[in-house]
Amino acid sequence: MASTATAPAAAVEKDNKRITTGWTFYDWANSVYPLVITSSIFPIYWSSVIKQVTHTNSGQSPVDFLGFHVPGSSLLNYAISVSFLLIALISPFLTSLADYSGRKKLFLQIFCYLGAAACAGLYFFSPATLTLSTFIFIAATVGFSGSIVFYNSYLPEISTEEKFDSLSAKGFSMGYVGSVILLVICLVINQFHEKVGIGAARAAQLSFLLTGLWWAGFAQIPFFTLPADPGRPADAPASSDGWLLNGFHELGKVWDQLKQLPNLKIFLLAYFTYNMGVQTVMYVATLFGTDELHLPEGQLIITILLLQVVAIAGAWLFAKLSDRIGNTRALSWSVFIWMLICIAGYFVQAGWSFFALASVIGLTMGAIQSLSRSTYSKIIPENTPNSAGFFSFFDVTEKLSIVIGTATFGIINQVTGSMRNSILALIVFFILGLVFLLQLRGKKLREDPAGDIVLPPPPPASAAAEMGGRQTV
Repeated sequence: MASTATAPAAAVEKDNKRITTGWTFYDWANSVYPLVITSSIFPIYWSSVIKQVTHTNSGQSPVDFLGFHVPGSSLLNYAISVSFLLIALISPFLTSLADYSGRKKLFLQIFCYLGAAACAGLYFFSPATLTLSTFIFIAATVGFSGSIVFYNSYLPEISTEEKFDSLSAKGFSMGYVGSVILLVICLVINQFHEKVGIGAARAAQLSFLLTGLWWAGFAQIPFFTLPADPGRPADAPASSDGWLLNGFHELGKVWDQLKQLPNLKIFLLAYFTYNMGVQTVMYVATLFGTDELHLPEGQLIITILLLQVVAIAGAWLFAKLSDRIGNTRALSWSVFIWMLICIAGYFVQAGWSFFALASVIGLTMGAIQSLSRSTYSKIIPENTPNSAGFFSFFDVTEKLSIVIGTATFGIINQVTGSMRNSILALIVFFILGLVFLLQLRGKKLREDPAGDIVLPPPPPASAAAEMGGRQTV
């Protein structure tokens, strides 16, 4: 059964302050997941649960999971890998379906509520529910990563190209500020839990519940301000294939265009490789601090807060740098710094050296994520009606890189018994990413019909859109 067509939607006014500010509030809403769940309270609580389950003092002690004996820290790495593998498999189809049906905001809402509900469900995480809670954590990660692709795809629709870098940086900065506010609230609960008559475990579980409520609650701002779903245009070609098959047809259209955009392919290869290292470090940093460096919980949380504050400055600093020297040059410098981080991570010890390393990570953490998103927005065809489809390839590239990166980290850790070896091995990914980025130096970011390639014509609803643009890197 074909989807119902609707009247063409009015064009979205670009650089509308109300819309762009509302868009950045989704960063404010969902960034509490990577901070509270990925980076701070959840990994510490996970390690404590593993110690209770195994009756040892090590979070790396093997646990029984579905009949397999897996080190506790590696189990969390593998759960992350499975989460992103799932979303990588379904994301291209869902985003193409969203483009075909004109229901991008609906898909954003579905994944948002899935992730927020799963975060709230971690309230019941205890040693007795380790297996079930692992799957709930996977659901939360799927919800977070699934919503990001639809959120990111709004960037080229609501902003002009010259403001991509600054708006992307503003979004990440909003996310860091919002997540720090919630983390401080959670830290107060965890620090003074005895004064309100609850145990340490319950305080951590309340933090997970608050994360889900914060995420779903503040997401109402972008849901209210972002343009309404237009549905299928009334003049779209009729089809009897049904919405499932048409989702695949839309994916095929994007793939055909992608094959004719060499710069886009090179950038995706670069992003795929250097993002393996970036995301893996972000996901395992807290476990590294607790299980490898044996940092006290207080020092670790202070370090995480430091990371967020410095990341705000880093996102804006590299956005300004990209204006002066170009996106790929700025990204290349960021990747080079990450290579040095891997070397330093192998030798780092608890104390001032760890805080110094954390500061450098924070400086480049926000920068490389923000610039990657805005650079990709400058490479995809301008005014394309398949923005969600194009961003699905960006999203799949990210998710597969996380799968490989975290799995590689977990395997090396399991085989060698040291996370330091895993950290050092990540330098290979950054070297490959830098090699690909250097291939884009001096080239135009966006190829267009005026160049050497010919893109398939856009659908009738947007036939007047010109896919031009010659941004230099």
